Parts: sequence; C-alpha cells; structure tokens
Amino acid sequence: MIIVISNPERVADEATVINKLFDAGMELFHLRKPEYTKEELKTLLLKIGSEHYSKIALHQHHELAEEFGIKRLHYAEKKRMELKELKKTDCVLSTSVHSMKDYKSLSSDFDYAFFGPVFNSISKINYTPVIGDDFNLSGNKTSTKIIAIGGIDEENVIKDFEMGFDGVAEVGAIWQEPKEAVYNFKNIHNKCRLTVR
Repeated sequence: MIIVISNPERVADEATVINKLFDAGMELFHLRKPEYTKEELKTLLLKIGSEHYSKIALHQHHELAEEFGIKRLHYAEKKRMELKELKKTDCVLSTSVHSMKDYKSLSSDFDYAFFGPVFNSISKINYTPVIGDDFNLSGNKTSTKIIAIGGIDEENVIKDFEMGFDGVAEVGAIWQEPKEAVYNFKNIHNKCRLTVR
C-alpha cells in the first residue's frame, strides 16, 4: 500500500495534480492542510473529482466528511491523546505514532497507523529516525496495520517492506518538486509493484 499525503503548504494548481495522481494509480490520499480554514479545505475538495472521495482521508475539519461522502478520518497523535473515546463510526480511522509502545497501545478502532520517521525526513528539517538499521516488525504487529513514514523515496522504499511494514506514506518524495509529483509517484509505485509481491 502506498499512501500519498498532501503537501501541508499551498501548491499551485494542486487539485489538478491530485486528480492526475489518482489517474496514475494513487489508491489512498491523505488531505493534510493544518493551516486551512474549513472553507479553504472545502474549496480544494470541490476541485477534486467526486469519484475519488472514497479514497481521501481528512486530517482536519472532519465535519466535512459527511458533506463529501468521505469515510476516512485521520487523528494526529496530539488530537488522539485529547480524545476520551472514539465516537462509534462507520469510517476507516487512522492515526500517527512515534514509538512501538504507542503503536501497541492503540485502540483496535484504528485501522492503520503512520509510524516514523523511519529515515531522515525529506520534508521536515531535523526530523530524524525513531528506529535503528536492524529494525524489524516480525512478531510485533497488532490488528492495526502499520505504515512507514519519513524520508521514504524511490531508493529506500523497498527496505520498508523488508522491515515488515504494511505500506508506506509519501510526502517529501512526491511534493519536493510539485511539477514532478506524478512522475515521482509513478517511479515509487512501479518499483513497489515490481518488487513487492
């Protein structure tokens, strides 16, 4: 599984790029815009093809989910800690963790969790790995799928699957050069398709 997370900053003609990523085979897109107002996020969603809404997870403004028929909600680590309990929902829920202890203590309500950074982050300065070179998930998984995030590119993406991750989340490798986002996604996607069975 390859998940693409949006650039948290504004990107020129972003909806067009997102639609092209879906056309190129992107299966799951996390829309993370921490500085966007509800109206700004809604404007962006309206420019994305409605046939793709089932493949979008919202990080902010969860109240827009019902309006757009979105069934995927992400809770950042801090937001998850503030929740006393999760509301019963038919949505697919995800979250972020930075240690195996936090991962293993997650509620089974979470379908998957981002774990990392696994490598030196491409998009965040001084965001260094939380694991060592010999890290392996063998025997350490719960019912919640675990997705590698942080510093993942075409050169090291296969290492994540070798370590036992269920998938990878891409940010910097895709958005470092927004005009090359689709090209970068295809390279990573093809490498995984040819290598991971």
